[in-house]
Amino acid sequence: MAHEKIKKSILVVDDAPDTLELLKRNLTSQGYTVYTSSGVSAAIKILDATPVDLVITDLKMPEISGLDLVKHVRENFKNTEVMMITGYASVNGAVEAVKSGAEEYLAKPFTDEELFSAVRRAIDKLHLRRPASPVAQTKDYDTYGLLGKSDAMNEVFRAIPKISNSNANVLITGESGTGKELVARAIHYNSDRASAPFVPVNCGGIPEGLLESELFGYVKGAFTGATESRAGFFQTADGGTIFLDEIGEMSLSMQVKLLRVLQDREVCMVGAAKTRKVDVRVLAATNKDMFGLVKKGAFREDLFFRLHVITVSIPPLRDRKDDILFLAGHFACKYADEMGKATPRFSEKALEVIRDYNWPGNVRELENVIQRLIVMNEGESIEVPDLPSLMRFSALRNTGLTRSLAEVETEYIRNVLESVNGNKTRAAQILRIDRKTLREKLKGSES
Repeated sequence: MAHEKIKKSILVVDDAPDTLELLKRNLTSQGYTVYTSSGVSAAIKILDATPVDLVITDLKMPEISGLDLVKHVRENFKNTEVMMITGYASVNGAVEAVKSGAEEYLAKPFTDEELFSAVRRAIDKLHLRRPASPVAQTKDYDTYGLLGKSDAMNEVFRAIPKISNSNANVLITGESGTGKELVARAIHYNSDRASAPFVPVNCGGIPEGLLESELFGYVKGAFTGATESRAGFFQTADGGTIFLDEIGEMSLSMQVKLLRVLQDREVCMVGAAKTRKVDVRVLAATNKDMFGLVKKGAFREDLFFRLHVITVSIPPLRDRKDDILFLAGHFACKYADEMGKATPRFSEKALEVIRDYNWPGNVRELENVIQRLIVMNEGESIEVPDLPSLMRFSALRNTGLTRSLAEVETEYIRNVLESVNGNKTRAAQILRIDRKTLREKLKGSES
């Protein structure tokens, strides 16, 4: 199944023909519909005649500047986002662009990936600020029941059909909440076994004393309380797929018994004298470091190699930043629709906190947070104070400890200037420096 982008339209405005051609070629290669204009007046005519999702404009142009275009778009086209690009990057320019309404500010020269990432962020903000219905927003990004459009998830999507065509055992790795069972289900339901059972088993949730009888079944009289024979999960999954979640929690004694099943393709019910053949594909999952467990002797090496004939690694949400706002928008629409409520808009600051939060619980945590926001929200918008306190405190701590002192200082000055609408006198008072020092620091940040 192809994993295609939702077709989005972009208007690029720049007085340099080479830049227009380069941006058009690069953005078209990513599946966007691209219009171009060499000036603001012509750009406004295009906007009046054609719906556009994103305007990318140069800052300095003859006659009418890019800032004027940004203001025009903000005042007249509420369903269009704006991104500023410039070869004259400065703190003042960034502040003025943001004040005028630009969602992204990109300084030349920039790489293709920097451009594509900025465009994706701007379009994701469009979804959250003016969300569509869940179906309209996500249908073209729904692959095998999984949602995502980042490069990391596209690698997983491309692997699924190849894996589905095989009967090899698969080990699915990833942190809690990343969607390992969804990937297992996608593999099963896209395979020749799709019409047979898919049986999920949480190995960590079944007491050690019961796991053997649950997996392999038992015969009548095998133990106290066994008043009748009962098939286990392996027999139930015969002809289909068994999904052994949290396989790293299994004891060494149970690992030996599971290894025998994988080797012989037959199970022995508890209390039975004979084994039974089973035709079951085994998919296992773990959030643990299996290599580390093997080295420590906590997991059998021979079973490990039996299970991970093929390995699928699900990336954590913090490594697929392009999906965070997209998924947040999907969940917001989903739960607002379920509750019969209008989908609230997210403020710019709230979006920044959501995007920059580390999400230790991954997609599951993100969904839970958004569901709570929709349930508890009574207004038309969601602001930073509406977010869980842990996220707000995390945002304060996320200061970037790898940056230089000059970078931190420049960012702080920019934030102060933005907070006072570019008033340098007021900014100097807050910073407790004179205007001359402020001018020198701003000049230094431009060099």
